[in-house]
Amino acid sequence: MAREFSRTERLGSQLQRELSVLVRDEVKDPRLGMLTIQEVRVVRDLSHAKVFFTVMGGEMDMAACTRLLNEAAPFLRRELGHSLKIRSIPLLHFVHDESVERGARLSALIEGAIDSDTTKHSS
Repeated sequence: MAREFSRTERLGSQLQRELSVLVRDEVKDPRLGMLTIQEVRVVRDLSHAKVFFTVMGGEMDMAACTRLLNEAAPFLRRELGHSLKIRSIPLLHFVHDESVERGARLSALIEGAIDSDTTKHSS
């Protein structure tokens, strides 16, 4: 049987799609690099949304990217209000998603362990 999605999950995925377009088209800071909205988690009462993002390239460190996006949050929230058909738009809180970097680091460690194991057994 198919799993039913809650209202918060549906709103989170809709916010993710809309924010991806808005950030791409409206946030015009070349230092930011290529930004990807990974996930949006909306609290149960729909008052706040935590937006997880990753950045590839760019000249800014993660703290500066997070600060820039959180400063742009009121503008993005207002733009979401124009495009979404819901009564109130949640407050946006941007958080850097470290899971991609952590996964790449773990993959590199596993590859290194496998390489050292094969060189040790082939000698």
